Amino acid sequence: MADIRSESKLKHEQVQYIEFISKDISRAKKFYTKCFDWKFTDYGPNYTAFEGTYVDGGFTPGEPVNGTVLVILYSNNIEATQQKIIAAGGVIVKDIFTFPGGKRFHFKDPDGYELAVWAL
Repeated sequence: MADIRSESKLKHEQVQYIEFISKDISRAKKFYTKCFDWKFTDYGPNYTAFEGTYVDGGFTPGEPVNGTVLVILYSNNIEATQQKIIAAGGVIVKDIFTFPGGKRFHFKDPDGYELAVWAL
């Protein structure tokens, strides 16, 4: 399986990753593998990432609510992208933090939609 963080797949400030909340990650993996042949990589018991043809994503545990898919954009300069979002009227709701594989922050757009930006 190709690395989902392959440099060739990363496009600056474009949607690159979608995160789902799931009551049962094991069940979600079975469903999406059967339906769409997604390939999964587990990062501990509470997170799994998937690799699709045009977009990657992941599943995290929680109580799904309609509309709770987190759209994640990639940036090759996370600090500059964060400043652009603030200057355009976005509100940072989670400042830049690190996680295994990179760093990211969350923001709300002027309509209140929460999105995230990540970087290697």
